[in-house]
Amino acid sequence: MLKVKAFIFSPVQENTYVLYNEQGKAIIIDPGCYFSAEQETLKNFIKDTQLDPVQLLNTHCHLDHVFGNKWVYDEFNLELYLHPLEEQVLAHAPRSGERWGLPFENYNGPLHFLQDGDTVMLGNDALQVIWAPGHSPGSICFYHQEQKILIGGDVLFHQSIGRTDLPGGDHQTLLNSIREKLWVLPDEVKVYSGHGITTTIGYEKRNNPFLV
Repeated sequence: MLKVKAFIFSPVQENTYVLYNEQGKAIIIDPGCYFSAEQETLKNFIKDTQLDPVQLLNTHCHLDHVFGNKWVYDEFNLELYLHPLEEQVLAHAPRSGERWGLPFENYNGPLHFLQDGDTVMLGNDALQVIWAPGHSPGSICFYHQEQKILIGGDVLFHQSIGRTDLPGGDHQTLLNSIREKLWVLPDEVKVYSGHGITTTIGYEKRNNPFLV
C-alpha cells in the first residue's frame, strides 16, 4: 500500500510529494525545496521514516517544481524522469527563476523520458503515466489505480485549473486533457495537485467552474 507525504515548499507554495511503500522504498515527485531549511525538512523526513529513495519524477518542469531536482540528484543519486516535451521547459527554468527573483542551480544530470501509457513501478505498486498537456507541453500525471490516487501536477486544482499563459501553455488543450484524460477516471479518485488542497475527480466534475 502506498503512502503519500506532501510538503509545501518555496515562496511559490508548491506541493512536493513523497510516495512510499511498506518496504521503505520511495519516489520523490516535483521537489520544490528552494531554501536549505526546506531541503533539510525533506531529508529529515526521509531519514526519520527510514526511506530509501529510488526514483525522481517531474510532472512538468516549471521552475517551482524543479528547484530541488539538483539537490535530490546530489543527495540521493537519483536521475530525473520526465516527459520528453519538458526537456526544453527544464532548460528554460533558471531564466524564469532570475526573472522572478528566485535564482537556482538547475539539474544537469541524465534524463529519462516517460511517455503516455508508461508504467512507473514502486515495488509491486504501478503508477500509470497520463500525458495531459495544456498547462505545459509535457505535463504528466501519475495514477495509482488500486488506491485511486492521482498525482496531478498543475493540470487540475480544487475548483481551478493550471494557468495557460506561460510559454507552451494552451487553454483549450488543457480543458481537452482534463475532459479526455482525467474525467474518465473514477469519481472517487483523490487528486494531489501541484498547489493547494487535495480534491477528487467527482467533486471537480460537479463544481469546477472552468469545466462544468
